Amino acid sequence: MSPFEPGDTVRRLSARLKMRHLILLLEIEKHGSLTRAAEHTASSQPAVTNALADLEGMFGGSLFDRSARGMVPTALGRVVLARARAMVHDLDHLVRDMETVASGRAAHLHIGVVAFISGQLLSAAIQRTSPDGSQRLTVTIHEGTSDQLLRQLRDHTLDIVIGRASAAVDLEQMTFEVLYRQQPRLIASRRLAARLGRIRLDWHMLADLDWVLGAPHTPMRDQVADIFLSHGLRPPSPIVESYSSKLIGEMVGANERAVSIVPADIAEELVRTTGVVIVPYSFDWTLPPIAMFTRAQGLQRAAEQLFAGSLREICLQDSEPKRKQRGVESS
Repeated sequence: MSPFEPGDTVRRLSARLKMRHLILLLEIEKHGSLTRAAEHTASSQPAVTNALADLEGMFGGSLFDRSARGMVPTALGRVVLARARAMVHDLDHLVRDMETVASGRAAHLHIGVVAFISGQLLSAAIQRTSPDGSQRLTVTIHEGTSDQLLRQLRDHTLDIVIGRASAAVDLEQMTFEVLYRQQPRLIASRRLAARLGRIRLDWHMLADLDWVLGAPHTPMRDQVADIFLSHGLRPPSPIVESYSSKLIGEMVGANERAVSIVPADIAEELVRTTGVVIVPYSFDWTLPPIAMFTRAQGLQRAAEQLFAGSLREICLQDSEPKRKQRGVESS
C-alpha cells in the first residue's frame, strides 16, 4: 500500500514539483548518469544527487536503480518519466500555440502520418479547417511507421496520428476511428502499361520485372509479398525500396521494365504527378485500413477536434465506392 493518501500526494506535488524537476529526470534517463546529467543541465553532481533524492521523496519511492548500464528507471520511475515527457512536450506545444496565436493563426497541430497516405486528402482536410481563410491552423507533418508515431502520440509529441489499424499495433492508451480502406493498383510506365494491358494478369511474368517497392517490414511491403506467396511465387527483390511514394512513381515512370503496387488513391496522384499509368488489372489484398488515432485520456483541444472533423467529413464524402469509380475496372 502506498504510504501516502492520493489527496496528500497531489497537494505535495502541486506545491513542490517544478518543470525543471521533470526536465532533470528526463536528462538522467537520457544520459544514464548523474554526472552527465549535471553537465547538460549546468549543475553540479552533488546538486543533481540532492535534487533526485528530493524528487524520490516527493514521489514516495526510488525512481532509478544503479546498474552496469548506468541509471535505469524503476517501475515507478518509468511511470513518472512517461508523464514527465508528456508534460514537457505539452509545454513545447503551449509555446508554439502562443507564437501561432500571436501571428494571427488559431493554433498549431503536430500530425503523424504513415507512408502512402494521400497528400491531396491531408491538404484538403487542413484547408477545410478554415473555409473563409481566417484563423487558420498551422500544421507540422511528421512521417514514420505506425509504431513510431503512436509512441510519439502517447508522449504528447504528436496530437493526432493517421496510420493503419491492425492487430500488430499497440493500442494501449489509444482510441481510433477507421477512415477508409485502400484498394491495390499496379503502376508502370506508359509503354509497359500499354503492353501489360493487352494480356491477362500473369504473376509469374510480373515477377520477372523490375520492382520498386515500399520499405521492408511495413504493411504495404507485407501485402505485396503475400500476393506473390499466395500464387506460389517468391516475392520479388526490389531494385529500389523507399518510404516515398513520389520516388516510387518517379522510378517506375523512368524505367520501362519497372512496376509497383500502391494504393489506388496514391496511384491516381502518381498518374498526375509522375506520369505513370495504372495497369487495368483487378486483384485483392488485406491491407489494414487507414485510421485516425488520438489519446484515450484527456480532452482534445478545439484545434484537434476541428481537424479531426474535417478529415472525417472528407473521408465520408470520398467513400470507397467513389474511389472504385475513379479507379480502373478490371480487364
